[in-house]
Amino acid sequence: MSAPERIPPGGVRTIDPASAEACELLAHGELTVRGRIRDASNAALYCTVTHEGREAACVYKPVAGERPLWDFPDGTLAQREVAAYEVSEATGWGLVPPTVLREGPHGEGMCQLWIETAPEAELLALVDAEEPAPGWKAIGFAEVGEGRTALLVHADDERLRRLAVLDAVINNADRKGGHLLPTADGRLYGIDHGVTFNAENKLRTLLWGWAGESLTGEAVEALKGLRSALEPGERLAVTLAGLVTPAELDATRARAEALLASGRHPEPSGEWPAIPWPPV
Repeated sequence: MSAPERIPPGGVRTIDPASAEACELLAHGELTVRGRIRDASNAALYCTVTHEGREAACVYKPVAGERPLWDFPDGTLAQREVAAYEVSEATGWGLVPPTVLREGPHGEGMCQLWIETAPEAELLALVDAEEPAPGWKAIGFAEVGEGRTALLVHADDERLRRLAVLDAVINNADRKGGHLLPTADGRLYGIDHGVTFNAENKLRTLLWGWAGESLTGEAVEALKGLRSALEPGERLAVTLAGLVTPAELDATRARAEALLASGRHPEPSGEWPAIPWPPV
């Protein structure tokens, strides 16, 4: 996620995404729109948020700027972004930047901490080979023009593997390469979670490299904790009940349970395109 045009660099103090102050700042700070992120499919505004002497950059996506989708209720994408953050936090992996639902200059919307990326980090690649090299996982073959194909691969990276598990739980229908944000300090964040939590299976992702493989012990423990957190009356369950439909909450519980029962990463169902388009 890089800053849009016409935004002067600097002048904004970096807030640690893992700090307790991040969500407080996002929720209670004064939002000032600085520009629009041009390649976003829905209205996405680059902003600064200030509160009690603290300031940070953030993304504000007003509900009023959401385009209707045939398979998701209108005006719910912002809530789903917040729900993805809440589930990520419950795993203990911190894979989604701090995200809150709040009022802004254009009405209620999602507000998410801006993440500065490390562009030199390589997580995806196209290679002229039949099999991935060590340290890489195959996604599939892609047409690259003039009748040629190349193998699309992603890094065999534990951070990506965690994100693949999270996506399976939240039923992410749009995990593209551009939604992966590695940082200079070695963290990895996923963004753009508006099309998640559907009650029907809609998993579309570039992170199929572990499909059918056994879950790591770490993932199993995270899923067990998530299963407990999703029980009726628990804080996460109550929070999600205000963000997604009852059927979608039940489906989320069922997906977490199914992952634990199988002990494996899911495989493409064949009922839905497995890879988003465009992939980046």
